[in-house]
Amino acid sequence: MNENVIKQKNVWQSIKKFLKFFKEEFITYPLFIMFHPLKGFDYFKRENRARMDVAICFIVFLIFLRILEFQYSGFVINQVSVTELNSLSEIAMVLSPIIIITVANWSITTLFDGKGKMKEIFMMICYSLFPLIWAKIFGLFLSNVVSQQEEAIYHLVIGLGTFLMCYMAFFGFISIHEFGLLKCVGTLIATAVAILIICFIGILCFDLFQKMTGFIYTIYREISLRYL
Repeated sequence: MNENVIKQKNVWQSIKKFLKFFKEEFITYPLFIMFHPLKGFDYFKRENRARMDVAICFIVFLIFLRILEFQYSGFVINQVSVTELNSLSEIAMVLSPIIIITVANWSITTLFDGKGKMKEIFMMICYSLFPLIWAKIFGLFLSNVVSQQEEAIYHLVIGLGTFLMCYMAFFGFISIHEFGLLKCVGTLIATAVAILIICFIGILCFDLFQKMTGFIYTIYREISLRYL
């Protein structure tokens, strides 16, 4: 009996410890960054306050929410059939912009003496997803109760979450790289150009890959028809 009581106490202590960790790392600290971005990202960089596992969880949350939107968004908002859902496409739609922005910003800021490392840039962008995640959670419930005339409320919520995400990311770039306002704006413009170049090269590589696979498949069919 005593052993069962001890086990139950250990389980409850583990649950309380996890809930405390979740509240501190997934809610309290991201909220602190949102309301005090410069100070929050200063702790982020100088005191190694950020955690990679938390950053990755934010990406997973956003992917999961995008998938849920396909099935559970209200018919007023959701005009896409569930049968069109492609999980790999949803994962790519979230991961690709984060990775491309990270690589593009790091490649530009190294030329302008930016202090941020690629890992820090990646985690900063992931933490900036916090308001968008909560906006999508609220929007998912809201989409099932709004009428067609009230659809603008849903878009207002998602727009606010997107704005706050960009707001956090902007101050994150300033703090991570230790730039002034004008220098940060200049590097962000250069980052946008770098993103376009990366996307252009990616499209060329994808097109080349398709042509190569098509060529190899054509050779395979010729050989199989002639000799097999």
